[in-house]
Amino acid sequence: MPRLVPLIALILLLFMPGQASAGSLEVTVHAISAEGVGAPIGSVQAHDSDQGLVITPTLQGLSEGEHGFHLHAGDSCDAAMNGEGEMVAGLAAKGHWDPDETNTHLGPFGNGHRGDLSKLVVNADGNTTTTVVAPRLSTSDLRGRALVVHAGGDTYSDIPPLGGGGARIACGVG
Repeated sequence: MPRLVPLIALILLLFMPGQASAGSLEVTVHAISAEGVGAPIGSVQAHDSDQGLVITPTLQGLSEGEHGFHLHAGDSCDAAMNGEGEMVAGLAAKGHWDPDETNTHLGPFGNGHRGDLSKLVVNADGNTTTTVVAPRLSTSDLRGRALVVHAGGDTYSDIPPLGGGGARIACGVG
């Protein structure tokens, strides 16, 4: 019986509601604009699996359709000044995360930068809850980096630049 008590304690610790394990993370996502970080629009739950990182967004208030979704290299969602002297929403998030320095945009299943995530599909009510998988990422990759939602879809190519996702409209830091 003495050996059973530590096992039960371990099981309870792993499965207690509200407790995050080392392989899970919740990221609060905010609307962003050139004026800065706005109100929360929901969250993203992420957990490690044998298929890679499983990401489940619960976001609202977005426009209907496809939206680019990326892990960026920076640790901030703040607006920043671009080279032309204009404030840009979420520019402090830096570029797409590319630790292998591929400088290539090939989508979540390609061998380009690892910041490419599957597109978010938003319904007519402005909500998205569709789970996506990032096979080359883990929760440790999200920590201290910005998850960014873009205004438009994503072609997963370098033409148009960065897949054509357009403006950064929402962001959260892991």
